[in-house]
Amino acid sequence: TLKLRLVMPPSNALTPACLPGHSRLTAAATSTTADRICSNGRVKVDTLLDGRLGVRTCAIAAVVAVTLGACSSTPAVNRPATPQPPTAGVKPLASVGAGEDQLNLLTIDGYADSSWTLPFTKASGCKVTTKYVASFDEIVTTMKDGGGGKWDLVSATGDAGLQLIYSGDVNPMNTALIPDYISFETVFKSPAFNTVNGVHYGISLQWGPNVLLFSTKKFVNPLTSWSAIYDVANKGLITVPDNPMQIADAALYLSKTEPALNIKDPFELNQKQFDAAVSLLKQQHAFIKRYWALVSDEISMFQNGEVVVGAASPYQTVQLKAAGAPVADTIPTEGATAWGDSWMLAAKAAHPNCAYMWVAYVSTPKVQAQQALFFGETPVNTKACAEMESLQAGSCAGYHADATGAYFDALKFWKTPITRCLDGTTGCIPYDQWVAAWTAIKT
Repeated sequence: TLKLRLVMPPSNALTPACLPGHSRLTAAATSTTADRICSNGRVKVDTLLDGRLGVRTCAIAAVVAVTLGACSSTPAVNRPATPQPPTAGVKPLASVGAGEDQLNLLTIDGYADSSWTLPFTKASGCKVTTKYVASFDEIVTTMKDGGGGKWDLVSATGDAGLQLIYSGDVNPMNTALIPDYISFETVFKSPAFNTVNGVHYGISLQWGPNVLLFSTKKFVNPLTSWSAIYDVANKGLITVPDNPMQIADAALYLSKTEPALNIKDPFELNQKQFDAAVSLLKQQHAFIKRYWALVSDEISMFQNGEVVVGAASPYQTVQLKAAGAPVADTIPTEGATAWGDSWMLAAKAAHPNCAYMWVAYVSTPKVQAQQALFFGETPVNTKACAEMESLQAGSCAGYHADATGAYFDALKFWKTPITRCLDGTTGCIPYDQWVAAWTAIKT
């Protein structure tokens, strides 16, 4: 595989990296010489000539369809009915001591790139050993028994966090030992995907919104609603990600357009709400030009005029604009879903001091900016914006690193759909049924 390093590309170049998007594959992906699935489902690209860039995938097994205590996508919202995770009583480190000279990371290909691991090792003395994982299942399986004493930290996707927390495989973390935590955007200080009952089981790392992308040539008046991707008037000109999480996007839209459904959280749906979202997506199926699995697919469709509207990530918008395409994106009035990643401490971490040193290091503005531009994602540290601009002009706004509180109020962050509902009952539809429904929608 081609080794990648952090080099800012020309504004019209596609960066060969593991890039975020919407979807998570529901079946194992076949590796090729051109691309392969990265640890949390991003696809690593080995060559620019191939032009294929990757997206988030969703290889989540039925094991996640368990009754867990779920929280809303907004931070610091605790429900009385939320059960305590197995490691809730474990006291985190009170201070960082001498490093153990070793750090073992379970992560996605590129999240421990030499551009920032080598300087870290030089400064801390902690030699970094990395295992790259290729799916949600591999993360969960490798982290069983708290990492078995072999792994210290895992980079967990938002929809994997609760599984790791309630399996007792990660320990609480002390945010006071992360100096830059104070500079995190508020929504990432205690998000539901890594915090339960006020206890932090992870430190937020990077994130990205799922936006409405559209042709400004076709739509002279900027779009403001997701209704455009469900509109028969745009039949054959629509593209959306090939992933079950589109059910959450449909549910979010219905929460505003059909209030009688009483949808409060697009990831916590009872049978009636779930059926309504699935029905909407079945109607949409007839209007879809093509479901996209790689961000380069969507970019090509817009460049070629095959589609005029679709669901996307900011990366597509940035690349299309740089290439001169007449496009814009927006967070519609109904809001949007978003994803977030975290570093989590293995319950049996053998090198906890080096682990804390690493998390503190990758939380600094400089490293946050490096990683953000390397992957086409957005840092959680608000001070990283200036660093991004110094590396690539316009990137801060392009990736919404300057987003305000009002922007985040419109977002619902990914979490694994589980059986526990908002009211504490267990009648919500778990993720394995989402996968089955999505397969039926596309056929």
